[in-house]
Amino acid sequence: MTPFPRRQRAGAPAAILMVAALSGCGTVSSLNPFSSSSVPATPAAACPQAVILRPLANTAVFTPSAQTHRPLDVAFYGILSDVDAKCDFNGGTMRATLDVVLAAERGPASGHADGVDLNYFVAVTGPDQSILSKKTFSVHLAVPQGARRAAVTDHIEETINTGGRSSGDLTIDLGFQQPPEVVEFYRNFRGR
Repeated sequence: MTPFPRRQRAGAPAAILMVAALSGCGTVSSLNPFSSSSVPATPAAACPQAVILRPLANTAVFTPSAQTHRPLDVAFYGILSDVDAKCDFNGGTMRATLDVVLAAERGPASGHADGVDLNYFVAVTGPDQSILSKKTFSVHLAVPQGARRAAVTDHIEETINTGGRSSGDLTIDLGFQQPPEVVEFYRNFRGR
């Protein structure tokens, strides 16, 4: 496993949702003008399914001074909205390019805060749920005063040793890293 070498952020309106993409299969004709036949290229393997784990698609960030972890103590909610994945395979490695859409929404205790840091993970798992690769990312979302919500698209690239597994045997899982107080919060309070 190698680290995620390239990362860019681009602003995105909250209303934009992206659709998970799969690499297509196709053929390419030979570019040799003296060739009498075209040679089909090897079909591209489909990208593993990219899944935002529903229990981990939302998170809550409490004010630092919060004595309790109740809905009125939430400064910001985080939402993992969508992921677009593209993959290239080379032998036993897969290079995945992901565009992850994250949103932050003000909670009752946001006060004059102008943004929030959210932590999420990307993991590649095998058919037996074994983790082949897992990396955590921190993203700052600026939420201007007067705005209720803001979103960002986080662009990451990952190269993973697949151990010879086919793309159909792999899954790309995403979710928020949940501290214990957030797990307890969602156990006790439904909704965002």
